[in-house]
Parts: sequence; C-alpha cells; structure tokens
Amino acid sequence: MNPGDSTDAIRLTAVRKLHGRRDNRVVALEEVTTRFGRGAFTAIVGPSSSGKSTSSQCAAGLDQPTSGAVLLEEHELSDMTETELTELRRDRIGFVLQAFNLLPVLTVRQNVTLPLRLAGRKPDRDRVARILDQIDLAQQSNHPPAELSGGQQQRVTIARALLSDPAVIFADEPTGALDTRAARDVLSLLRHSSRAAGQTIVMVTHDPVAASHADHVLFLADGRLTGELHSPTAESVADRMPRLGAFADEGPRPQPVANRGGQR
Repeated sequence: MNPGDSTDAIRLTAVRKLHGRRDNRVVALEEVTTRFGRGAFTAIVGPSSSGKSTSSQCAAGLDQPTSGAVLLEEHELSDMTETELTELRRDRIGFVLQAFNLLPVLTVRQNVTLPLRLAGRKPDRDRVARILDQIDLAQQSNHPPAELSGGQQQRVTIARALLSDPAVIFADEPTGALDTRAARDVLSLLRHSSRAAGQTIVMVTHDPVAASHADHVLFLADGRLTGELHSPTAESVADRMPRLGAFADEGPRPQPVANRGGQR
C-alpha cells in the first residue's frame, strides 16, 4: 500500500529506544508497534517510566529510536535530516504541553501567530479570528497571558497548534496544571478538533478522566504495549491502571542491556 493512501497519520514499527551508553543502557521502549489513525484521538496511558512520553517523542520526531521505523504521513523520520525534521515539525506537527510556553510580552493573538511569523509565513486573518472564536477568547485577543486563567492559557496553546493545520497534535499531560473545570474545557476542545476538523490527536496522560475523552487508549508498562481500549470511560481506564502497576512490579524491570553492534 502506498503510504500516502494510508488511513494512518503515524505508524510505529518495532520501535526500540535505549538510554545510556555501552554497558549501562536501559530499555525505554521495547519493540513497540502501533498506529494512529487520521482524525483519531488517542490517549497513551501508563505509570511513571512506562515509556509513554518517549513513545510520543519518537512519533513526533523529537527523539530518534535506537531501532525500528516511524512513518508520519509519507515521511520515514529516520531518513530525514535534522533540518528536514525541523521543517516537518513546524509545518505538520502541533504541540500542547503542560507548560504553556506563552511569551508574557505578547498578546493572545500574537502568541497564537508567533510560530507562523517565525517561519516567515503570514497568518490568515480570517483563520486566526475563527480559531480565537473557537477557543472562546476572541474578546481577550489583545490581552497578555497574565490576564488569563490557566485554562484560558492552555486554550491559547491549542489555538497556536491548530493554526498551521498540522497532521498531528501531540499533547503531553495538557491538563496536569489545570483545575477540573478548566481541564474538562481543554479536553472538550481537543475532542472537538478531532471530530469536527479531522485533527489527529495523540495525548500522553496518567489521568483516567482525561483518557476517557479519547476514542482509543493505548496502555504502556516497562516500555511495552500491554493493551488497548476502545470507547474508554474513566472507570474502564482506572480499572486497568492497578493492573499496569502490577505488571510493572511483577514483570521484567528496565535493565541495562549489552551494547549491540551497529546500535547507537
């Protein structure tokens, strides 16, 4: 099948990631194979040190796997130069992080349009206006971030990610710093972006309530995929979490591995 015809936005095939050097290497990901469909909202869930952030970083081209393949749309990431990866992330990937990373000297509108301006592209005024209206901050567009609540600031980061119409938005614990109501608003916005605009969302979280907003949940423990759940509820995700902990306690712990010839 031609990758360009695929219904997958991202594919990971036998991705292995080692940290450390020589005789002190630790397995962060072990033979992870999965796919993220176009327009799907997927949550990656697992205990601390399970590999969920590493898997997201490899999928986004922020970290290079030790072995295996990552395909984003038609692009095989291991075949790309750092300059090409930078351009790909700028044009086809959006990021929403727990830290808002907004510049305090800029207004809401200026923060939303900053990445495009840095890339030498002129933002479309009508699209900016539509997105600000979508995140319910049109009236605050000329305000600095300090005048916004935490939930409003996180919505600004989502607007910034949406503006370039990326293939995928990676959200890493996007509700970790928010209260319950603000978290619900942010998750609803991500879900709307997936369903109404066909945006692919990949969210890393440890929160069963956050994961329940996704269409599909992947569970990781000790760097391995241990299960998945379609149409999740907070209860069904929470029910799996203790078993992930048991897997981490009883299963193989990340261990130093011998240096393999040809691996970096």
